[in-house]
Amino acid sequence: MARATLRGMRRLFPSPTPSAAPIPPAEAAPPAEPTGSADPQWTLEELADAYAYPAVAPGTPWLRGNMVSSLDGAAHHQGRSQPLSSDADMRIFGVLRALADAVVVGAETVRQEGYRPARRREAFAARRAAAGQHPAPAIAVVSASLDLDFSLPLFTEPLVPTLLVTGAAAPADRQAAAREAGAVVVHAGEGAAVDPARVPALLAEHGHTRLLTEGGPRLLGQFAAAGVLDELCLTLSPRITAGDASRITDAPGFEVPLEYRLHSVLEEDGFLFTRYRRAGAAAGAK
Repeated sequence: MARATLRGMRRLFPSPTPSAAPIPPAEAAPPAEPTGSADPQWTLEELADAYAYPAVAPGTPWLRGNMVSSLDGAAHHQGRSQPLSSDADMRIFGVLRALADAVVVGAETVRQEGYRPARRREAFAARRAAAGQHPAPAIAVVSASLDLDFSLPLFTEPLVPTLLVTGAAAPADRQAAAREAGAVVVHAGEGAAVDPARVPALLAEHGHTRLLTEGGPRLLGQFAAAGVLDELCLTLSPRITAGDASRITDAPGFEVPLEYRLHSVLEEDGFLFTRYRRAGAAAGAK
């Protein structure tokens, strides 16, 4: 793998310093910090190892989310996440994509962020081939209305066909238009709406078990509420936006807050790159 590097990144948790207390196997720590921690230079390969998907039973989907938040809780600034991001955040964003079988995203995010097909990255070609993955992840767009422009490159020029996840009763003419453009239409629900609880297993049936969702907030909230969001990679940006931007989840409040457990924290230039796993999801993961 290419030796492109991230400079100045350090691991805050788990501590790279050996602990006297043994760590139970089910709570095993992520890979150790790269050699030379006084001046760490994280290669793409080391980042890929740090963010590798856990080992689960064959055919079992693992859905991780990747979001960025400002210090005051905003998921975006003026409709886009880029103003909250950094070079390190975008590097990790790329690594997470490179590890995934499919990137799951809501239709509104596709429209706002101008989504394009995922590209093949030479730095990850050997790793993906060894894992039996396609050269690039598929994009899976979740939409009930299918109000999308099917002439965009996302649908006409992907390396791997784009999937459209919708309900069986979604507008028939829009389903036909999507298929004509080259998209694969899959149904996650008998009505027009999408049942988020069914999405991971449905994508797994199509060979996509390593799943990454980039939102938006509404879709992430739906996955969390359905109990299928196994992991959250959350970047905390050292910026304050004010305004009325949504949080990283936009859903009705839960009667009981969902519990996630801290898995790792990296830091660079004041940005915190955290990983949390859903309580219970980590029990069968290594």
